[in-house]
Amino acid sequence: MTDADWPPAVTTRNEGGLSPFVLLCEHASRHIPSEYANLGLPEAEVRRHIGWDIGAADVATRLSDRLDAPLFLAGYSRLLIDLNRPPHSRTLIPARSESTEIPGNLNLDSAERQRRIERIFTPFHHRVAGVLDDRLARGVPTILVTVHSFTPVYLGKSRPWHAGILFDRSEAFARRLIERLSAETDLVIAANEPYRITADEDYAIPLHGEARGLDAVLIEIRNDGIDTIEGARRWAERLAAALAPEAG
Repeated sequence: MTDADWPPAVTTRNEGGLSPFVLLCEHASRHIPSEYANLGLPEAEVRRHIGWDIGAADVATRLSDRLDAPLFLAGYSRLLIDLNRPPHSRTLIPARSESTEIPGNLNLDSAERQRRIERIFTPFHHRVAGVLDDRLARGVPTILVTVHSFTPVYLGKSRPWHAGILFDRSEAFARRLIERLSAETDLVIAANEPYRITADEDYAIPLHGEARGLDAVLIEIRNDGIDTIEGARRWAERLAAALAPEAG
């Protein structure tokens, strides 16, 4: 086992940043340790959106720098374990992603499931929880924002949105972001598309955010808009401008 093969479960950026925003990118990496042999998938499959959120880490990193906001980046592919699923979720370790079966995740025994939880899931969320709890204990204003991306077409169905703002209890905050982003009239910005936040299938917003009484939203950006350096830069600028008024 090498350090390169088993990198940290979480990488932080601007952890001491002065912004009220705390950023998460749970699907930042497509890394799978060599012992898993890509979970039985060709490398091209792992590089697709099923392996990670294409462009999300680039946007989140740029946004972190623009806002001086702490950022937590995942170190492993969501095909190994999905950091935005509660441990009881059937999709925590997916047997199928979109229409692709994941051979290395079929018929897992409890020991392997627990191994992935202990090595990847728990360290990531322990680090995030520690920083959030410390900020709250010190009375530091905190708003949780997670950055994701989605495919233009899913199971044959086109998705018309350029981005979606997903929320549960933080509707007022989310609606303000949608209004600011929609000022660019050529953009289609949706509320709770292409997914919805639920306690059964989401982790960061319900557990890290709303359980602590924080405003919390998940930002989904269509990945054909952020799969280049220039696209990621433009979206980081848009999001920074939309979020900045919330800093007070």
